[in-house]
Amino acid sequence: MTYPINEIFETIQGEGMFTGVPAIFVRLQGCPVGCPWCDTQHTWDMKPELKVSAEQLASKTGPTAEWAELSANAILQFFQERKFTARHVVITGGEPAMYDLRPLAEVLEQAGYRLQIETSGTFALQVSEQMWVTVSPKLDMPGGFLVRPDCMKRADEIKYPVAMQKHIDALDLLLQQCPPRSDAVISLQPISQRPRATELAIQTCIERNWRLSVQLHKYLHIE
Repeated sequence: MTYPINEIFETIQGEGMFTGVPAIFVRLQGCPVGCPWCDTQHTWDMKPELKVSAEQLASKTGPTAEWAELSANAILQFFQERKFTARHVVITGGEPAMYDLRPLAEVLEQAGYRLQIETSGTFALQVSEQMWVTVSPKLDMPGGFLVRPDCMKRADEIKYPVAMQKHIDALDLLLQQCPPRSDAVISLQPISQRPRATELAIQTCIERNWRLSVQLHKYLHIE
């Protein structure tokens, strides 16, 4: 089993439940969902002519559409060769749920890592029992994919981007149609740090005892 990797880097998790935790991000290539505000649109397409080696992947200095094909063991080796110290691994994209992540989870969890997936909830999850699942539901996106009830039920955390009241209303409808577990954390994330969106998210979180996710990494100007 191999995975198309856009980049691997070590930083601080800036969103959701693990905000502030040192983390290794494994960003997979490929996503058909098509969110208009996506800040990783370079991961959408997997063009054969942009496939590179692991060494070339490691030398990337910015966001590009280049990608490398790595096995689970090669990914672990990538961590070790670069002496990454974080023990939390965030599998993101693109849309990482397009791939069977169980072989990767087996290798990394046996090596002592805790895994988290960030997904749109539009593909069936193939993850380990221990993996923390963050579903950021993408509704009415250009790709036409529907949020899956099984993904919502598996979610440990539902992290939803908001800008206007209609986004809150859409989330309310989704929670009725695809109810999550009673212990799932619900986080609201203001889109692009807009003041009105932030005010709306704060007020709604207070009213409903939800959690605010403020994309700390963007305020700190880090990856």
